[in-house]
Amino acid sequence: MDSFAATVARMPALRAAVAADPSAHRVLTGERPTGPLHLGHLAGTISERVRLQRCGVDVLVILADYQVVTDRDVADRLAEHVRGAVLDQLAAGLDPDRTTVFVHSAVPALNQLMLPFLSLVTEAELHRNPTVKAEHAASGRALSGLLLTYPVHQAADILSCRADLVPVGKDQLPHVELTRVLARRFAERYGPVFTPPEPMLTDAPELPGLDGQKMSKSRGNAIALGASADETVALVRRARTDSQRRITVDPQGRPGVYGLLATAALCLGRDPAELAETLDGAAALKRVTADAVNDHLAGHRARRAELARDPGLVDDVLARGNARANELAGRTLDDVRDAMGMRYGSARPVPAR
Repeated sequence: MDSFAATVARMPALRAAVAADPSAHRVLTGERPTGPLHLGHLAGTISERVRLQRCGVDVLVILADYQVVTDRDVADRLAEHVRGAVLDQLAAGLDPDRTTVFVHSAVPALNQLMLPFLSLVTEAELHRNPTVKAEHAASGRALSGLLLTYPVHQAADILSCRADLVPVGKDQLPHVELTRVLARRFAERYGPVFTPPEPMLTDAPELPGLDGQKMSKSRGNAIALGASADETVALVRRARTDSQRRITVDPQGRPGVYGLLATAALCLGRDPAELAETLDGAAALKRVTADAVNDHLAGHRARRAELARDPGLVDDVLARGNARANELAGRTLDDVRDAMGMRYGSARPVPAR
């Protein structure tokens, strides 16, 4: 049985275990703040975080700011994107009293874990990682050390806080599998410090972009959660379709039409094929899509605007989240140093007397 099939087979038992005792589980999830969060994030990962939080699972959300430069030269508008990501998480229903939101660069112990983890993986294994290969091919330039070791950095994210569950899509399974391998190899070499985490496949459908391709901040085919109603209408109007009046569900042959149709159907809670039967031409499709998105996001955008009026809110949320992430990662690093025989006196600074 391949890795994906095995993961699918484990899902019913895993979900039952989480439902039976949610407080016994800890989830690590997050994203690189490379741009504004979009409708696809809300429909997929963010909604899943809110669901897990409401169930009573300990959820940690990492904004991996260091990893922004994995496949680019500079981190443009990073502070703006981090702030926007926090506002969108809160507007969607994440509660900072129950969910920890933190920034990668604010947790030094997490990044120190990279050193022992890198000693447990070979260069060939890193080169075989599908995300590394895809990102390298898309970049069109030399493979950087950070991109090559990106999967190990993600493993450090997960293991630093001892997460036992990682919500992922199919394309992220190799990262979780490497994390499990590193946890086992560390135990074999130094002792049992880590429990290999389980991937948790999300139920949410993957929403295509307005061009029918994978929704992405870099492709310009996504509707940002913080966009205005007018900006949304303009973006939908610019979407490329075709001259056929009849609207059909054809992802390969009519990607632009399908992207708009899938977006409208998601926001309206309708079946795409059934919705297509009610539409006559691309103009009607675009009008229905823009209205559906704006209605669907109206509440989120109103809450986001209200939250943004508090100038200290984001800093407070991150200060609290960073403090907890530092505490968790610090304990983990102490355990790693103990296992490796590297605790010389106290691993943490001793206050001056």
